[in-house]
Amino acid sequence: MDIAAIAALAPVIPVLTIDRLEIAVPLARALVKGGLPVLEITLRTDAALDAMRTVAAEVPEAVVGAGTVLNPMQLQQAHMAGARFAVSPGCTSDLAAGVAAMDMPFLPGVQTVSEAMTLADRGFHLLKFFPAGAAGGMGWLKAVAAPLSGLRFCPTGGVDESTAASFLALANVACVGGSWVAPQQAVSAGDWRRVERLAAAAASLKRS
Repeated sequence: MDIAAIAALAPVIPVLTIDRLEIAVPLARALVKGGLPVLEITLRTDAALDAMRTVAAEVPEAVVGAGTVLNPMQLQQAHMAGARFAVSPGCTSDLAAGVAAMDMPFLPGVQTVSEAMTLADRGFHLLKFFPAGAAGGMGWLKAVAAPLSGLRFCPTGGVDESTAASFLALANVACVGGSWVAPQQAVSAGDWRRVERLAAAAASLKRS
């Protein structure tokens, strides 16, 4: 699948920071059972790569991706750990070249119109808008809809259960990313039923 097909699987991509390997599989299973199969595991912890590897092996229904990919080495590590797509908060020339060489589905981050145009020239037409809340939110997305009519976005950062539906109502929003479906309190307590309920609510959100 390309990144557009992956984004089409669910309206919300959970953004997961996993610091303990033992929670990776039950967390992934709860999210998938709730209807959110696309999982972004961020490379922010020592457990991240092992978590990807374990979820990819034990939760085959999940489409596991790597988040916070900053350079080609991390991209390669994520690929070897079983990641089927990668997400970055921004994009450098080296990272874009690494993605092209590996032919891996990639969701690069942008914050400005110039960044979006540069990535469009490289063939990326679905972009992560990050950090959405701090960078202009829905106002920015509405303003760029006409001049960047060939692009769609996945706003992430500042998107939560109170704003997700409004973002998804915009024609240039393909999906949203967020961590609210796996709150730290529930994860720490192993309250997988709560995670599943939050995932089900997020999976039921309508897109434009």
